Amino acid sequence: MRILLLGGYGVFGSRLARLLVTDGHDVCIAGRSLQRARDYARELGCRAIGLDRKGNLNLLQGYDVVIDAAGPFHSYEDDPYRLPRAAIAAGVHYLDLSDNAAFCAGISALDAEARAAGLCVLSGLSSVPALSSAAVRALAGDDTPAVIDTAILPGNRAPRGLSVMQSILSQTGRPMPVWIGNRWQRVSGWSDPARYALPRGLMRQGWQIEVADQRLFPVHFGAETVQFRAGLELAVMRYGLALLAALRRVIPFPMTPPIVRLFRALAYLLAPFGSGRGGMSVSVITRHETRVWRLLAEDGDGPFIPAIAARALLRRAALPDGAGPALEAITLTEAEAAMADLRVVTERETVPRSPIFARALGPAFDTLPEAIRATHRTRAVSRWEGRCAVERGTALWPRLLCALFRFPPEATDVEVEVTKSVTRRGETWQRRFGRSAFRSHLSVDDSGLCERFGPFTFSIGLEVRDGELHYPVTAGRVGPLHLPHWLLPVSVAREFVADGRFHFDVALLAPLTKTLMVRYRGFLVAAAPDDPRCPPA
Repeated sequence: MRILLLGGYGVFGSRLARLLVTDGHDVCIAGRSLQRARDYARELGCRAIGLDRKGNLNLLQGYDVVIDAAGPFHSYEDDPYRLPRAAIAAGVHYLDLSDNAAFCAGISALDAEARAAGLCVLSGLSSVPALSSAAVRALAGDDTPAVIDTAILPGNRAPRGLSVMQSILSQTGRPMPVWIGNRWQRVSGWSDPARYALPRGLMRQGWQIEVADQRLFPVHFGAETVQFRAGLELAVMRYGLALLAALRRVIPFPMTPPIVRLFRALAYLLAPFGSGRGGMSVSVITRHETRVWRLLAEDGDGPFIPAIAARALLRRAALPDGAGPALEAITLTEAEAAMADLRVVTERETVPRSPIFARALGPAFDTLPEAIRATHRTRAVSRWEGRCAVERGTALWPRLLCALFRFPPEATDVEVEVTKSVTRRGETWQRRFGRSAFRSHLSVDDSGLCERFGPFTFSIGLEVRDGELHYPVTAGRVGPLHLPHWLLPVSVAREFVADGRFHFDVALLAPLTKTLMVRYRGFLVAAAPDDPRCPPA
């Protein structure tokens, strides 16, 4: 194919140009700097022209495909789709390497024009969403993934493109929508770190940033939760960005080009440290297991990975018609074949999983009514809402304990909401009664289910009796100090089904006096989901 590659001398564009020349395509490298284009084209043995996407685009005529690898796509101006529209007018296929959520999603507006012209117009033909969506489909198969979690974790010696740095820095500390537990939530860019395993025992840390996956995957795959993180190998850089994010949450100053160039200069000072090993992790959680695909690029080959999806697609005999984000534009098999000549290793892992209550109860869990089991099958975040009544003890000692544990005030009929979030050690339950809220952390150890309120941890002897689930307290401690039996609260708590709905009745009696601290009873139903097609602005 005759391919015009805009930004073909940049960090990722230069890698794509090399791969396409290797595959035998007739490549012309284009960009605002004709000298840089010529210098790199001479190295590869291909052609070069000067081209500014804001200028005259008549030069698109005569090519089969134009690829935009320049970016930054988040900062395209009043007419962000000027180049793909010009490609359609010229009868040329258009591809780009954008990972910007709004840009990738918005290109669907050109679908009718592209189909009428019989052309392929795809945005996001990069690590995300093209490669990540291919991995999700390969992992999920015919199952609907409940949770999709992706991370890209480059080595410190990987080249630093100005457009990529601009994209990441502009997000630090700024709010972004994330689909969690069938709800849109706002989180800050470069927040909530998590650790990821890569092949050959490598561990890396990733932080939340916004890419197209968070906006596109909830609708495309029907997932309940979609998360994406990026990482930096050196801790000083990761936590430096965390400090920048904290500052921008307080003072939302813009990331101007001089500031970005300053950060790039600082990053170059640290370039000799770390390694050239970078990786990617994509995991999906289904009902019974976690499935993971991992990639590790050795010896500096990581920057080739964003070019793999375009290489794989252009190996096909024909390109698909229409315009849209590059969701499942390639298969994972095609992507791995396109990496075969790189120093890249991939692996897959499947880990059985079960909710903490199923582990604590064993076979007895399956004897519970479905309405109870459903509330204990949280795979990432689940939300439940209903109504309840609250009674409070009136004596001084129970009142002091209620204040300590932040139990809700007395009410005859109050709205209740319970949000359950899976953590590395178990689950966190956030309970809200009207305007009052408290939380606890549940986990399973050798003794069974444990529930922690701050420094207080209680062992719960879960019991299934007559189709009901009971929660008696069997032991407790404050920090590492075990409590004697006479200092334990008494829990008369049960979950049951009435009128086809999940009900709860929790009564807690105070240590020593065994008088009522609090009793709350009511019902819960699954909270209505948000519309995954409408993330908040």
